Amino acid sequence: MLKRILSYLKAEKFFKKEFFPSFIFTIKWLLIAGIVGFLAGSASAFFLVALDFATNYRESNLWIIALLPLGGLIIGWSYHRFGESVVKGNNQLLEEFYNPQKTIPLRMAPLVLFGTIATHLFGGSAGREGTAVQMGGAIADQFTKWLKLTKEDRKILITIGVAAGFASVFGTPLAGAVFALEWLVVGRIRYESILPAFLGAYIADYACAEFWQVHHTHYEIPFVPNIDIPTLLWIIPAGICFGLAGRIFAKATHLWSKAFKTYISYPPLRPVLGGVMVALLVLAMGTTKYIGLGIPTIVDAFSENLPWYDSFVKIFMTSLTLGAGFKGGEVTPLFYTGATLGNALSGVIPLPVALLAGMGFVGVFSGATNTPLACTLMGIELFGAESGIFIGVACVVAYIFSGHAGIYNSQVIGSPKSFKAKTSKGRKIGEL
Repeated sequence: MLKRILSYLKAEKFFKKEFFPSFIFTIKWLLIAGIVGFLAGSASAFFLVALDFATNYRESNLWIIALLPLGGLIIGWSYHRFGESVVKGNNQLLEEFYNPQKTIPLRMAPLVLFGTIATHLFGGSAGREGTAVQMGGAIADQFTKWLKLTKEDRKILITIGVAAGFASVFGTPLAGAVFALEWLVVGRIRYESILPAFLGAYIADYACAEFWQVHHTHYEIPFVPNIDIPTLLWIIPAGICFGLAGRIFAKATHLWSKAFKTYISYPPLRPVLGGVMVALLVLAMGTTKYIGLGIPTIVDAFSENLPWYDSFVKIFMTSLTLGAGFKGGEVTPLFYTGATLGNALSGVIPLPVALLAGMGFVGVFSGATNTPLACTLMGIELFGAESGIFIGVACVVAYIFSGHAGIYNSQVIGSPKSFKAKTSKGRKIGEL
């Protein structure tokens, strides 16, 4: 009788073809994700401590900003001499995912770490996400040759590295996992890697925050109004502004990069000229609030009235820095742009300033990276679930209104954002 019931329920077929393969898959990737996550989280912990030291040293010794051109020369020469195989950075991770060719050289990790620390030490305007993601991806991909993994397994491995790097550098494991799944193809999520990505992201965050005790900046939205139709409608114009800001940020960075490559043929000299320009701008403005990560200004955006132009100056300084060839991420400057833009919008949009700053914080990020779900989860992890509806709608609207643009030129469009743009499907962001 029992045999007949099992046969009717197709239990034998289920256990043989689905349950046991899934169990083996889970054990396999739990072990790999555990190792990769711990290594990536440890690398992020070291990076964050070194970055904090570099920032504090620069702010205590402002004369060092005058050496930014020299720092640019060192960074540019280092990549020209040792890093031509890894100079594409995050875009290289995307390209290897789409069309696997060869293992990402491990040198990507120390080069981007050194380049980013030097950029911040001498006064460039940059972030940290790109560095953590590249370190995580480079570390993870070494296991491809060590474990002799297949091309499909390698894609999972790169996804784990990206998730681990992102999660550990920001302290957001849910957002890190979803970001790694969402950034690969615009408008699509690859569920093949969902379990390994979540495992790697959590373990990396645990390694950084708990094992190494390297913690992250705390942000707070003290009051969230009740949601109703009028309040919901006010999110739309805010989201549009955040999306346009994300688009401007991405376009400005690519524009500066193209200009430097067009007019300066020798790569090490590009960051030298860029360093001269940034250093002179800092001297002319008489403030360092627009260089480095800008964390103090981001924190202030949640509670104080800031100049309306802060977001635009940050876009200019960061796009110039990165376009010239300095190293670092774009995400923290995107946080800065969004938080200060939200702060400015509080003068015309009747929502609490902290809420608008939080919406902008992740909204501009969503528009520039084409990852609305990851940004929504990040907002919830950083600011609490009470602001979830506001955060989610702002991120989605920003994603739509940023158009087919982004900071990652190698992103492939899986689902166009509008019917009119259906011909863009399958093309790279950088081709449009």
